[in-house]
Amino acid sequence: MTEVSSLTGRLLVATPALADPNFDRAVVLLLDHDEEGSLGVILNRPTPVEVGDILQAWAGLSGTPDVVFQGGPVSLDSALGVAVIPGDEGPLGWRRVHGAIGLVDLEAPPQLLSAALGSLRIFAGYAGWGPGQLETELAEGAWFVVDSEPGDVASPQPEKLWRAVLRRQRSELAMVATYPDDPSLN
Repeated sequence: MTEVSSLTGRLLVATPALADPNFDRAVVLLLDHDEEGSLGVILNRPTPVEVGDILQAWAGLSGTPDVVFQGGPVSLDSALGVAVIPGDEGPLGWRRVHGAIGLVDLEAPPQLLSAALGSLRIFAGYAGWGPGQLETELAEGAWFVVDSEPGDVASPQPEKLWRAVLRRQRSELAMVATYPDDPSLN
C-alpha cells in the first residue's frame, strides 16, 4: 500500500482544465486527508441562504457575507462549521484541523465559542474523495495544491478567492490567475 502524505489544512485550487462543474474555479480547504480518503469544503461558493435561516443560534457570528456556503456536492443537507481561532488553546466545541483552523461543533452553545472566534463560516455539504481518488486527480493535473492562510476561511470577497489565492503564489501559478473566465473570448 502506498503511503499518503497528508494535505490536511492545504488548499486545492481547481485548474482551468478541471471539467467538473461542481469544482469550476473552486478553492477547497482540505479538512482531512489520509489513506482512507479526503474531505474538504469549497470556500468560494456562497448561497443566498442566510445563516440565521437555518442555524439561528449562529446568526451574526459568521463573517461577511453572513450566508451559508455550499461546501461541496456531498450531503447538502448537513452543515459544517469551520472557524479560525487564534492562540494555542481552542475552546470547548472546537477541534483544531491545522494551525488556527478548526471544526466547530454546531450542536454546542455558540456562547462557548463566540468570544474566541477569529472568523466562522458555515457550509452545507462537503467535497469528498475515496481512497486514492484525490491522488489520481492530482496526477491528472486537476488541482493545484497550495498553502492555506487563516483569512481564506472567511474571505469577505469569496467570488475573488480563486484569483487571489493564485496571485499570491511565488511561482508560475500566479500567472494562472489571469486565465480568462471564457477562453473562447480571448
